Amino acid sequence: MFENLRLAFRGIWTHKLRSFLTMLGIIIGIASIIAIVSTIEGTNQRIKENLIGAGSNTVSVILCQDDYPIDTNYMEIPDGVPMVTDSTLEEIRDFDEVMSASRYTERMVYDGVYYKETTMEGGYVRGVEMDYFSTANLAVKEGRLFTDDDLKKFRKVCVIDEETCAGLLGNEDPLGKVLEIGGDAYTIVGVITPRNTFTPDINSVDDYYTFTQPESGTVYIPLCDWPISYRYDVPENVLVRAASTDDMTAAGKKSADQLNSYIHAREYGVGYQAQDLLEQAQQMQELANSTNKMLIWIAGISLLVGGIGVMNIMLVSVTERTAEIGLKKAIGARKSKVMGQFLTEAAVLTSLGGVIGVASGIGLAKVISIVANIPVAISWPATVVSVVFSTIIGIVFGILPSRKAANLNPIDALRTN
Repeated sequence: MFENLRLAFRGIWTHKLRSFLTMLGIIIGIASIIAIVSTIEGTNQRIKENLIGAGSNTVSVILCQDDYPIDTNYMEIPDGVPMVTDSTLEEIRDFDEVMSASRYTERMVYDGVYYKETTMEGGYVRGVEMDYFSTANLAVKEGRLFTDDDLKKFRKVCVIDEETCAGLLGNEDPLGKVLEIGGDAYTIVGVITPRNTFTPDINSVDDYYTFTQPESGTVYIPLCDWPISYRYDVPENVLVRAASTDDMTAAGKKSADQLNSYIHAREYGVGYQAQDLLEQAQQMQELANSTNKMLIWIAGISLLVGGIGVMNIMLVSVTERTAEIGLKKAIGARKSKVMGQFLTEAAVLTSLGGVIGVASGIGLAKVISIVANIPVAISWPATVVSVVFSTIIGIVFGILPSRKAANLNPIDALRTN
């Protein structure tokens, strides 16, 4: 084997220009595939990050009817939907894909939240438990969160996010200010902010409408105070934080299934559904991939052309070295040895082409990223597969020349000298 490798490299070095031109089809094909795959990976990664954000890994499991979230501003909760009990929540937390889970209620605000003469429009009021903020990966920017004492004494306190603070209070210090929520006065005790701030990468108008979700803000009140302002006519939902981004879909679906197992009104199209951004990202990725797969097939044609070029040059090499082959067979070389030598040379030739193609593809991907402002992510498994595939091409297209060399009659081959 080592002798075959040495002879292969010597042959390639002896005919450098011819070897390079032979490898050119392989180089172009591999470089094109690496560049395309890198662009696909980069685009998919950006879609995933833009939709999901940076590390929150949260999925909202909400009550729906006929695939639409139940809006209690217009409709009542159907019969047969129980409250989410502590035991049900523990069952959800026991799933391997779930890191934490918390109940919450939610109502979209139309004109029910005021600060002095200013009205909050288009945001949300959420009734939450104490562990909701850690599940949602939210941190305190000013003030504090709810305490056990707040819940035990049913204090009318609230926590607001930065959007609500800016929209309702402007430059005023929010702590201690009083909001009117559902006709009741709530004192602001804290302002929250995401632990991992993330801004979507917006490069076009389509990106803006896809990834930007404007919201007027959210006001959080203790879940135990919810009936004071909004009674019991709002369904309880569950916020689930997955152990990892890739676990979001499984965590959301398992949680929804668990909640639905307690519902007795499924015949009316009522059930919990996971609002899974990862699934949305995957759908968008599949749409992008379907287009790019065609480009990969086109690039694969150059590999076929490269393989034919390798077969052609190996046939030329066999013709040039007929006398050498005849001499080897005359002194006892077996067909397998001769065939192995030429197969090794073909495999080395295409492997070198594959390595050069991978390097060229990575460079091409970087250039595309800079010129076209398209994100790229190098797929190392794809680079390894590309080199292995290029080697296989050498073996497949080297079989015919190798068999021709192995089947030469030594007497006839020596006469050509």
